[in-house]
Amino acid sequence: MPRPDLIIRGQRVVLPGTIAPRSVHIREERIVFVGDYDDVAAGCEVVDAGEESVVMPGLVDTHVHINAPGRTEWEGFRSATRAAAAGGVTTLVDMPLNSIPPTTTLAGFKTKLDTARDDCFVDVGFWGGVVPGNTAKLAPMFAAGVVGFKCFLVPSGVDEFQHVTEEHLREAMPELTRLGALLIVHAELPGSIRNDGDEASDYRSFLDSRPRVAENEAVELMIRLSREFGTRVHIVHLSSAEAIPVLREAQAAGVKITAETCPHYLHFAAEEVPAGATEFKCCPPIRERDNREELWAGLKDGTIGLIVSDHSPCPGEMKLRERGDFMKAWGGIASLQLRLPVVWTEARRRGYSLLDVARWLCANPAQQVSFETRKGAIAVGCDADVVIWNPDEQFTVSASTLHHRHKLTPYANEVLSGAVQQTFLRGQKIYDSGHYLDAPVGHMLKRQV
Repeated sequence: MPRPDLIIRGQRVVLPGTIAPRSVHIREERIVFVGDYDDVAAGCEVVDAGEESVVMPGLVDTHVHINAPGRTEWEGFRSATRAAAAGGVTTLVDMPLNSIPPTTTLAGFKTKLDTARDDCFVDVGFWGGVVPGNTAKLAPMFAAGVVGFKCFLVPSGVDEFQHVTEEHLREAMPELTRLGALLIVHAELPGSIRNDGDEASDYRSFLDSRPRVAENEAVELMIRLSREFGTRVHIVHLSSAEAIPVLREAQAAGVKITAETCPHYLHFAAEEVPAGATEFKCCPPIRERDNREELWAGLKDGTIGLIVSDHSPCPGEMKLRERGDFMKAWGGIASLQLRLPVVWTEARRRGYSLLDVARWLCANPAQQVSFETRKGAIAVGCDADVVIWNPDEQFTVSASTLHHRHKLTPYANEVLSGAVQQTFLRGQKIYDSGHYLDAPVGHMLKRQV
């Protein structure tokens, strides 16, 4: 075997299906051998994780709003990917909206690539978008490398990315099936959503304006259309646990439908959201405690397969924090850097293991976007993407430690467990206890065929 360039080893290395003392041998950006802890090559650089640390695959986050070009003041590739590296994320996938132009045409995709290139600290892939009238534009984007396509069933919040109706989906889904492309869906139907323009500083008013039935009916619609057209469908940021039984039944019947949820739905509860605290606003909303526990049960049985950040930041003034108006504030939560400690803090309380967390945060997201042969696992042939972190170290979230552009987040002052120590991208250290590599080295990832 050729001499490795680097060996990372630890007493708790998270491998597919097991945790054990191992040495991870890296050569030319890939993992070439996984040996016993004491299998080290003479003269090779060795990174030795401490006994208190865990060596895990770099996280994969397939739901991130970076907002560039056009709304870079909301985030941007440099700030987003620095935050990702600090959170142990080595691969993320950018959403097709909030940028101008959106990724709904081949030209829009090329503009996105030009904006992101040479400005990313981690590897980045891209979703395309399904909007009214762009069915003929899907195949060129797919051939150019988008990993799949997103649509909204309700207004998205930005004029450049219009929502679709069942009629639009009936036009687009045969083409998506022909391509073998995944359709990811913001699943709320507008019929039961109230947006009457009234101001509201109490969270219950906002929660009542976006009831569970809006999600439940949207999920039922997508199950029916997926079954009819054979299209692969994925429900993004599921918040209504009432939809889990119908998803479970559809999956058991062979319908090609999957689902994800987010850390904020698994950590917070509606009963605890303070009046006027618009940093908690997201769509669909954070729901009640019993709903939260049912989401955890959906993860346990596999109906929900992955946990993504849905990092959706904006300038602070758009949150209307001073007015505390939940009805008019921008709906999105800044959380990209905190996904690992939030999920681990809550998972450990409920008796879940590091293997569960690695499945939800690494392996399953990689599989969702067909990156599983390269990402999401410590295994021979995979990119040498590794995070070393201490699952027992507690810290208090403060704005000074966050690296995304805008610091307003509902996680401020939360005490979390799980401190990221070092992050490696394709064998190169990109983050080390608050310090970054000087220059971005992230790659633009295209769909693997």
